[in-house]
Amino acid sequence: MHRHLVKSALVVGAALACLAACGTQDGERTSEAHGTKAAVPAPREKKPVEGLPGMPPVLDPQDVYAADRPNKLSPVVKDFPSRVYVPNTESDTVSVIDPKTYKIIETIPVGRQPQHVVPSWDLKTLWVNNNRGHTLTPIDPKTGKAGKEVEVHDPYNLYFTPHGKYAVVMASLDRELVFRDPHTMERKKTVPVSCYGVNHADFSLDGRYFIVSCEFSGELLKVDTEKMKVVGQQRLPFEGAMPQDVKVSPDGKKFYIADMMAHGMWVLDGDKFTEPTLLPTGKGCHGLYVSRDSREMYVSNRGEGTISVFDFTRGKLTKKWRLPDGGSPDMGGVSADGKVLWLSGRYDAEVYAIDTRTGTQLARIPVGSGPHGLAVYPQPGRYSLGHTGIFR
Repeated sequence: MHRHLVKSALVVGAALACLAACGTQDGERTSEAHGTKAAVPAPREKKPVEGLPGMPPVLDPQDVYAADRPNKLSPVVKDFPSRVYVPNTESDTVSVIDPKTYKIIETIPVGRQPQHVVPSWDLKTLWVNNNRGHTLTPIDPKTGKAGKEVEVHDPYNLYFTPHGKYAVVMASLDRELVFRDPHTMERKKTVPVSCYGVNHADFSLDGRYFIVSCEFSGELLKVDTEKMKVVGQQRLPFEGAMPQDVKVSPDGKKFYIADMMAHGMWVLDGDKFTEPTLLPTGKGCHGLYVSRDSREMYVSNRGEGTISVFDFTRGKLTKKWRLPDGGSPDMGGVSADGKVLWLSGRYDAEVYAIDTRTGTQLARIPVGSGPHGLAVYPQPGRYSLGHTGIFR
């Protein structure tokens, strides 16, 4: 009996000794898990991003869209009326829709062949890109009134550098990237390119470079933002490729490029700029729009009247929504609350409002001829990188 007690005591003592030796490590691990220990260093992936000089700081290194949460409106735009602005390329007008009633409340005459309605970097102006008219029409989103046109040659699309120093005009037929003053649109630097049809773009997590699609030659460019210089160029590995919209992943590790002839998205490592891989989505893959929680991306397939839903975490498509009676879903944006996806019907003179939870069509609104780069405004975010609304 005595031996048994001694043996039990030794076992208990050894166990306590083990706990004493291991307890500090386990205790720290527990504290780290609950975030209660102040001295625990931040995880490596949360290291602050060294962004482009002058650029607003990245809020979350794991989510470039962290400022775009539902109804998180900047003080600059919080009092602007919610509207949907639709450039009608063949009618030379912008249809203005009240998203609450799904009714057109105004039709604004603009220049020849308006392609996109683009929020300015400072969020104060909407610029209508009159491609064949070689002008930009400013619209005051507070009053909905158009201002005096500004002469800008071949403004197919328009972007803004993350530090707000330049507007970047995608001069598609001129084969140029034109860096301009973001307010006056005075030309500052012209960058000739050898590809054809510079079209859409998006910026890296740190803002130091951007990826550009070249629609008519099936190529991609990588451009150094600060140097305003093309630093990479490649042809997509698909005969007849026609790249369109570009979006960076929330963690900044990948770029997705819609391709309307390859019928899917190219997945590109932007840092390495190696050959991308193709993820099929649907016929005429065209526009890319990120959900308000940064978990999903809505992909418009213009050639088949569908919207594919891509899950960033799982890296795959999870749903496909089909528009009743078909359609040609093109460009657009997500409502401020994240509940509605708005897309223009490029070849059907209409606009679609789609429930982002169910994929149900909420409205189908007749507009002018050739509706294209529709902008939903205002949207959450601190500043705009351009196109129909890329916000950070």
